[in-house]
Amino acid sequence: MNRIAIVLAAAALPFAGAAGTHAEDAGGTLALELNAAQPSEKGCRLTFVVNNGLGADIKSASFELVLFDKAGVVDRITALGFKEMPEGKTKVSRFDLSGVDCGNLGRVLVNSVTECTGEGLAADACSQRLKTSSRAGIEFGL
Repeated sequence: MNRIAIVLAAAALPFAGAAGTHAEDAGGTLALELNAAQPSEKGCRLTFVVNNGLGADIKSASFELVLFDKAGVVDRITALGFKEMPEGKTKVSRFDLSGVDCGNLGRVLVNSVTECTGEGLAADACSQRLKTSSRAGIEFGL
């Protein structure tokens, strides 16, 4: 009897892995990357690359960001609105922040998700499944 149970359990292993992967894909993530920080006429231009893998279109999303200088002191708190983010698509958004010195920007913190709406989208999907990364040489996280 034990041999049968072992054989059945071993045969089910490939399917258990596939089911786990499918569940992760169904949950998905909202990937928010700080891609660049460049001086602009107004101050500092932040460029973000966003990939919506949540399984539903986002009609509107906004994030409250905290900007820290290189000494770790809060420079400002601001909200950035990303508008529509179709499911499964990658989108680039740029924001000019007046009076911000890119060279003194040490860290950007996502303080909160202030808006995240879309049909079939769980109320906390953006905040619970948000993943951050940075290619700008500036720490960016939750």
